Amino acid sequence: MGKEKNPRRVAENEAMAKARMLRTSPQKLNLVAAMIRGKKVEKALADLTFSKKRIADDVKKCLQSAIANAENNHNLDVDELIVAEAYVGKNLTMKRGRPRARGRFGRIIKPFSELTIKVRQVEEQA
Repeated sequence: MGKEKNPRRVAENEAMAKARMLRTSPQKLNLVAAMIRGKKVEKALADLTFSKKRIADDVKKCLQSAIANAENNHNLDVDELIVAEAYVGKNLTMKRGRPRARGRFGRIIKPFSELTIKVRQVEEQA
């Protein structure tokens, strides 16, 4: 018998990947995500490789996962892929503290983020 197949969450010419629990604030992660939005995947990978931002390696890993999903799971052509969407969301926030002068307590907030990247196959214009 078996279960019915789940409907796809993305279009037929798209694939996606998610990275959760990235140890950076969503605001900082969004700067790197904005750097690759709308670009061809080869150019986006090159930009992330040579970026000075610490989180760029994790974004690159997520993008490579989306490309692999497109190629292996959805039979899309890697040479025709663009980064259709790259959006950032909040995840949990660790609250830590540090003793300060005169018996006070300095609050340290350690935010986590999550990243979703969708790649789309577009036919090249000749």
